[in-house]
Amino acid sequence: MKKVYTIGEALIDFIPHEIGVPIEEVASFKKMPGGAPANVAATVAKLGGRSSFIGQVGEDHFGYYLKDILSKNGVDVSHVLHTNKANTALAFVALKEEGEREFVFYRKPSADMLLNRADVQEVGFSADDILHFCSVDLIEADVKYAHVEVIRNIKDVGGTVCFDPNVRKNLWDDLDAYQKTIQQFIPYADILKVSVDELAFITGEEEETKAIRSLLAGSASLVIVTRGKDGVSFYTNTDDVSVEGFKVKAVDTTGAGDSFIGAFLYHFATMEKDVIDLTIGDLAEIGRFANAAAALVTTKQGAISALPGIEEIKTLME
Repeated sequence: MKKVYTIGEALIDFIPHEIGVPIEEVASFKKMPGGAPANVAATVAKLGGRSSFIGQVGEDHFGYYLKDILSKNGVDVSHVLHTNKANTALAFVALKEEGEREFVFYRKPSADMLLNRADVQEVGFSADDILHFCSVDLIEADVKYAHVEVIRNIKDVGGTVCFDPNVRKNLWDDLDAYQKTIQQFIPYADILKVSVDELAFITGEEEETKAIRSLLAGSASLVIVTRGKDGVSFYTNTDDVSVEGFKVKAVDTTGAGDSFIGAFLYHFATMEKDVIDLTIGDLAEIGRFANAAAALVTTKQGAISALPGIEEIKTLME
């Protein structure tokens, strides 16, 4: 089985006890482990795959808690570092009635932002490995160049790179710079995963078909467009296929996209194929599995704490 590496932020999500209340009116929050790349690594591991998280947390209670949670979920944490120069990142979340979210982040700077190139040079990759990353830690900080280092290293040995921009506009003062940064990293990706409501911002194209075509014009062999409760569409340079989602009662969509791509990468990692060799039938099969994982996550609060096991996914798919 291929090994999935993820790089970026691990943080604490503070989930509100009240639903349908704006964040300034929330009276109390519940601590949950999170951070998109950490969520993806945990999803792969919980499903029985091999995953490793590359990142940095604070030398604080939250940092040790996150490292312990990842380890207990089966993630290799040998590349998780601690620093006393900044605290572990925090994210406070407000939930609407249908589970949609509003975020307020505390990370100026946070420990993940201080991860640097030297910290990741010893991470060894093989041609069978997969590297997954997002855009939150592509800000102009040391961690951006740590990403560049590991992407270059896995590319040098012929591994697979997966990029999910996972757009968080409220973390960037300059949205033009944010868009350009995402566009600068797109050419590194063999797999691109975007949500349908991010397409226009990422590509600058308002029309969906043109936006998808522009993403396929680069080096990506596969573009994945997630559509929330409506499922997912897969696009290659020659074919496309859409897979319906599962109807569930959503209470919190935090981590749904991460669990989708985590489940996708887990399933792909079990196959003796490269991305370019995946057929439409393969994508439909993997898509249904990943849709089920994402749907189940929305039925509980939190991200890592809400991840389903493989038997739960199979039961929903029956």
